Amino acid sequence: MTDWLLHGDYAASPLNLPILILGLLLAFICGQLLAWIYMATHSGLSYSRSFTNSLVVLPILVSLVMQVLNNNLVTAFGLMAVFAIVRFRNVLRDTLDTAYVLSVIVIGMATGTGKFSTAVIGCAVIVTVLLTLSYISFGSRHRFDLVVNLHWAKSSDELSLLGRLLERHSLRTQCSSRRFNPAQEGADLSYRLLLRDPNRVNELLTELNQLEGVSRLTSMKAEDESEV
Repeated sequence: MTDWLLHGDYAASPLNLPILILGLLLAFICGQLLAWIYMATHSGLSYSRSFTNSLVVLPILVSLVMQVLNNNLVTAFGLMAVFAIVRFRNVLRDTLDTAYVLSVIVIGMATGTGKFSTAVIGCAVIVTVLLTLSYISFGSRHRFDLVVNLHWAKSSDELSLLGRLLERHSLRTQCSSRRFNPAQEGADLSYRLLLRDPNRVNELLTELNQLEGVSRLTSMKAEDESEV
């Protein structure tokens, strides 16, 4: 079995197992590094865990693609043609879905060109990485518990009253949106809060409702955001 795995490539160029393993390993490490940097530096409401996972998987796939192509121009054009056909017939809205499609195409190209050992090893690495990322929920992050939207009817000079109330219940407070309506006094505000005690959400909302100047109060828990 080991002999077949090491000498199972019947393409023009034989399998160089150390180079293959080193290439896949370095791609995984570099992808992990970039994914962690993306998680740490991303700001805004459009954060996607699926995209973060794809940052880890795609470098491995590209490394495997280059191992399969191995300076073979015919195989390269074949890979482009197959991926173009799949991309044309299917609209993939998720980056990780694209990674899955690219995975099966590359593995099919490897087996079709006689690189059986490369296909087996590459498939094993990809499956292991995908299962591990799913099991540990890689890409998940918890930066806030609650999104609070409200209308502030008073002047901006009096926002400190609202700020002190939010800071009393929160470890971190971020005003993510502030919209002024010229037709009426005040502003529409949106805050992201990391609560000191998530079990006291109702107490916070009650105090906000009782605060003079606050109206149209709505809230949303962090887990209700589809992309996070």
